[in-house]
Amino acid sequence: MQVHVNTDNHIHGSERLFESITQEVQGVLGRFEDLITRVDVHLSDVNAHKGPGVDKRCLIEARVAGIQPVVAHDQSATVHEAVAGASEKLFRLLETTLAKHRTARGPQVSASGQTTP
Repeated sequence: MQVHVNTDNHIHGSERLFESITQEVQGVLGRFEDLITRVDVHLSDVNAHKGPGVDKRCLIEARVAGIQPVVAHDQSATVHEAVAGASEKLFRLLETTLAKHRTARGPQVSASGQTTP
């Protein structure tokens, strides 16, 4: 799973920050690692000039093989809280989306002849 981290002009994108975010996202979404081809993380400071507050926004887009991209976002006081919140939301959304996708396709038959739901 490739993780790409993008920041706006108001968030300093250090290598350490990128590594931390990549580890967080891979840790939360690791269950879907075989299905996700790429994850784009977009970080922004919503009210950069107005000072502190709940103004750090994280939008995460997961590209899953065979279906449309899945997107979740969160806004918190810190970048790490926003990433954690968006990652958890995306995890739940992926669970739901992939379960619906499996149900819509119907039971699958493996090469050995076993039927899987």
